[in-house]
Amino acid sequence: MNPVKFATERMLHNNMHTPPAGKILIVDDEPDILAIISYNLKNAGYETFVATDGQEAMEKARAYRPHLIILDIMMPGKNGMEVCRELKADPAFQDTMILFLTALNDDAHEMEGLNLGADDYVTKPIKPNLLISRVNALFRRMKKQNEPIIQVGDLIIDSEKFHVVYQGKPIVLAKKEFELLRLLASRPGRVFVRSEILNQVWGTDVIVGDRTIDVHIRKIRQKLGADLISTVKGVGYKFDG
Repeated sequence: MNPVKFATERMLHNNMHTPPAGKILIVDDEPDILAIISYNLKNAGYETFVATDGQEAMEKARAYRPHLIILDIMMPGKNGMEVCRELKADPAFQDTMILFLTALNDDAHEMEGLNLGADDYVTKPIKPNLLISRVNALFRRMKKQNEPIIQVGDLIIDSEKFHVVYQGKPIVLAKKEFELLRLLASRPGRVFVRSEILNQVWGTDVIVGDRTIDVHIRKIRQKLGADLISTVKGVGYKFDG
């Protein structure tokens, strides 16, 4: 057999049995953009689904439960911000990542998107390889978040042992302090809005105020002896590492 043909057939055979890197729902009202993004993400190993408006996006999200939704903002009917707000209000999609891909490049819309819980905000036009790099980064963060041990620089968080070590020194944290630090460190550089922090750390059954988060952040900073957490004024917090 021709060695080149054999190698090609072997590669195709292996690809057929390689599980997808993740499921992605792409939402945009421009068919050309859907086709280009879908084609490139499939080539990168992802399984893709598409929707052309907000209502279809909600239906596809519930049907396929994607790991990531690439979401346009300006669409007929229900816009991307409304879709994001609905998804983040549903406990079934708390862990679903959202990347806004939009022509709106002003700070106000970006801030609104992040406030709603989006994981990234990218403006059009963008080269496919750069978009894939952003997507890959989000999936790496998701994988890291699901691992029992998180290590960022000199900080190690062991969720199974409820153990924190910073610069080789064990750090004793209260339960909520531990959960808050783990949440922020699970996605370094990602801004967590206050409502999202309250929901994921304290849950919806307990009523606490924004001041509660501030107090816990201050205690974490004191116990670590370092300021690894940045305050994003009017929005929330992010872990810098």
